[in-house]
Amino acid sequence: MPLSGNRPRNTHMPENPNICIVGDGSMATVLALLLESKGLDVTLWGAFPEHLAELIQTRENRRYLPGYRLPDGIKVTPNDQRALRGANIIVNAVPTQFIRSVWKRLAPNVPAGVPIASVAKGIETDTALRPTQIIADVLQAAGPGSPDDPDKPARPLATISGPSVADELARCLPATVCAASDDEEFAQLLQQTFTTHWFRVYTNKDLLGTELAGATKNVIALAAGILDGLQAGNNAKSALLSRGLAEITRLGAAMGASPETFFGIAGVGDLATTCFSPTGRNRTCGEQLGRGKKLQDVLEEMPGVVEGVPTTKAVVALLKKYRVEMPITQTVHKVLFENLDPLEGISQLMSRQLKPENIG
Repeated sequence: MPLSGNRPRNTHMPENPNICIVGDGSMATVLALLLESKGLDVTLWGAFPEHLAELIQTRENRRYLPGYRLPDGIKVTPNDQRALRGANIIVNAVPTQFIRSVWKRLAPNVPAGVPIASVAKGIETDTALRPTQIIADVLQAAGPGSPDDPDKPARPLATISGPSVADELARCLPATVCAASDDEEFAQLLQQTFTTHWFRVYTNKDLLGTELAGATKNVIALAAGILDGLQAGNNAKSALLSRGLAEITRLGAAMGASPETFFGIAGVGDLATTCFSPTGRNRTCGEQLGRGKKLQDVLEEMPGVVEGVPTTKAVVALLKKYRVEMPITQTVHKVLFENLDPLEGISQLMSRQLKPENIG
């Protein structure tokens, strides 16, 4: 079935793309459901054969997105070669800290030149690289250019990011995200491929800013959860979002991103959803910390990956490198890794030297 809407002319792709989703978590599953509902060929691959065997048998992701049956049109395979064979678009839905190991395994079977979009939100702790940078590093896509244009990367890379709670998407509740890429044509293709009557996709040229916004908002969400756990109130939480956005924007501007990105859907939009959603893992983790639980106990009890925890380490490394003031982020780091009492952390933030408000 052809995609709805007017597709832009694109040299990367045939009219009806064959899409491989790398990952088997909630976002991987919900995107497979979305694409299959449009009549597209979708293959779901994951790194854990036992989980994929369960998916194949039950046709339901009971671990990460229970209650939604995978239609027969979604192919599920643990076979590295079979998953990627014939793929025209590859979607990375692997959590950031695992991207490198997973893509090293897949690298020999990734078709040359096939564009890759990532939905991961985080920063690799060892390298401070964003998801698309990790993939490019593993596949050496940022090395020699294409034969026709030496200055053009070997394959287009993009991120799809914005307020996108998986359970709400599975219920087809209205949502809006951005497809950001240095390759405008690929961003337009993703826009056409993923847009439905309930899922709207904008394009954005700021890949750096969009990925950075998606990663750093998880750090602020941890802080928001801590406030919830301490029952600090809505005034405190709204102030946190405002000042957290200022921190994120300062770092993005210092790194070369467009400040406008942080005031859009992938910035403040995603930040608000992550900080207020009752099902968000980062906010929930912070809430448990605010109630007095130890970080290790919280992480062991929670299903899935809490991306904000390792990302906090990476963001602190970046703020030191770019000499950016980010007091909320640094306080979250102290709570997570230096045994700072959350209540004392709030006291320290509230007693900082008085100054004019500075946005970005």
